[in-house]
Amino acid sequence: MIPAEYAGNERRKGQRALAHIPVRIAQEDGDIVTETLNISRSGAYCQVNDRVELMTKLKVQILLPAARKSQKRSKTIHCRGVVVRCEPSARNGRFDVAIFFNEIAQRDAESINDYVGSCFEQDHA
Repeated sequence: MIPAEYAGNERRKGQRALAHIPVRIAQEDGDIVTETLNISRSGAYCQVNDRVELMTKLKVQILLPAARKSQKRSKTIHCRGVVVRCEPSARNGRFDVAIFFNEIAQRDAESINDYVGSCFEQDHA
């Protein structure tokens, strides 16, 4: 039997925001500069030019925009991640990559969660 949280197409527990956020991914082969397609407190989805092997360990730097208008500055988040999916993009010859944040400070995960929540607040305002 499949647990309720895994039923249907959506298996993630946290909300994801569709957002184009600058991200730098450091790996042994060099740095990749791209942007997210979506983000949650536990990971990010983005496109890259070259295939990245599953389970590749990455250093990730995210330039997270201010979550609220009252915040004036963006926040740079440094964390570590691992590639959990890499598939050819159907649109443009690039690769869609899903990164799970396996080492992230609690305050940084909460900052991402606040940002994601603010995106939903703006959609429903």
